[in-house]
Amino acid sequence: MPYRAVVTDGRRDGEKLPLVVFLHGDWQDGTDNESQLAGDGNGSFELVDAAREGGIPLVYVAPQTTGAYWPPARVAAVVRDALQRWPIDPRRVYLTGISDGGTGVWDALKTWPRCFAAGVPMSGMTELAGLGPIRDVPQWVFHGSDDDDTDVEKGYDGAMVGSRAVVRALRAMGGRPRYTEYAGEKHVIWARAYAEDALLPWILDQKLPGKPCDFAAPAR
Repeated sequence: MPYRAVVTDGRRDGEKLPLVVFLHGDWQDGTDNESQLAGDGNGSFELVDAAREGGIPLVYVAPQTTGAYWPPARVAAVVRDALQRWPIDPRRVYLTGISDGGTGVWDALKTWPRCFAAGVPMSGMTELAGLGPIRDVPQWVFHGSDDDDTDVEKGYDGAMVGSRAVVRALRAMGGRPRYTEYAGEKHVIWARAYAEDALLPWILDQKLPGKPCDFAAPAR
C-alpha cells in the first residue's frame, strides 16, 4: 500500500509521537504515490504546517488507494507499517479524510472501534448501521450545507447518508461528536476545514482510554 509520510521536528528524548492518517478522495486514486498530495494534500498539509509552526512533533501519512474505496484492512496495513517505522504512540492514532476518504474514516472506525483516538471525516457519508460502537469515539465532522456531490443529509439517496444525518444519529445514541457545517459551501470545504485553528489542538488532545491496538485483527 503506497503512502507518503512527513515527520515534523521537535521530538524530545524518548517521546512517542502522534500519528495522523489522511485518506484522499476518489480523484486521487492510483498507484503513483503522488496524486494524493495534490493541492497540499487537499488542504491537509495545514495540519503539518500548524505542527511545524508550533514546534509539535508528529507523523503525518497519506496513503493512496484504488477503486474509489478505502477498505479498512488497507488503512490498518498503513497504520501497522507506520508503527514499525516510527516511535508512534499507539494510543494517539488519528484518522481524517475527505469525500470518499471521509466515508473511509467511518468505515475504519466501525471496523476498529477501539483503536483510533479520533476521527475527522469531511464531506463524507456512511450507513447508520454500525454507528453504535463508535458513538463515544471522538469525532469532529465537517460538511458544506450546499454540497453538490454528497448531500449533507441524504448522501447519494441510498443506504449511506450525509454528515448531518450521521451526527444526528450519533447524538441520539448519546454520542457527542463535534460538527461544523459551512453555510452555503459546496463539496470542496477541506482547505477551510483543515485551516481551523482549533482542529490540530483538538485532535492531539484525544487519547485512547484503554489499551492500544496492534491492528492485527478487527477489534470489536
